[in-house]
Amino acid sequence: MALVQLINIYTWAIIIYALLSWFPGAYSSWLGRFLARIVEPFQSMFNFASIGMIGLAPVVAVFVLWLVQKGIIYVGQLIILNFG
Repeated sequence: MALVQLINIYTWAIIIYALLSWFPGAYSSWLGRFLARIVEPFQSMFNFASIGMIGLAPVVAVFVLWLVQKGIIYVGQLIILNFG
């Protein structure tokens, strides 16, 4: 399924974007700016999730994508079983 693969790629983009915070100036690089444009709109919906100074938005975003991906796989399997 192409949609499942796209979700995998987007999940990796979120993970890489989160890891960039460990490197000074990484968000200013071309990769950091590119990932910010594609990751921040989705991840910003989960900015409420934090423990003290530690933001959990990437973790929650990846978890939500995982749930969506599992739902898509389940629906795809139902369609194949019933109509395939």
